[in-house]
Amino acid sequence: MNRNPLIPFALIAILGIGAMFLVSFKGLGDNKELTSEGDEEATEEVAASPEEIYQQSCIGCHGDQYQGGVGPALTGVGERLSEEEIVDVLTNGKGAMPGGLVSGKEQEMAEWLMTLE
Repeated sequence: MNRNPLIPFALIAILGIGAMFLVSFKGLGDNKELTSEGDEEATEEVAASPEEIYQQSCIGCHGDQYQGGVGPALTGVGERLSEEEIVDVLTNGKGAMPGGLVSGKEQEMAEWLMTLE
């Protein structure tokens, strides 16, 4: 009685390929779930206060005390620029500063910057 030694290997290969497809389909379902979670995180980021946005996006150039550094000092910016001018700078950028760093929050950020002394 001679058994074919390839049959167990063929069965293992077929089961392995089937398991691979099942895991792939499971991963596709998880991918949709993960991308919807990313939308919730983006919403939370947009809901940040102007000071939190400053800490995340602006502190590197404008300093931890708004004193300036690579970018100009922001203390007293409300005395130098109008609120509309600040919104314009936040939207379009100026010099080395790119626009869109606070996308969607320009007005709120400008109002907050006007209060810095």
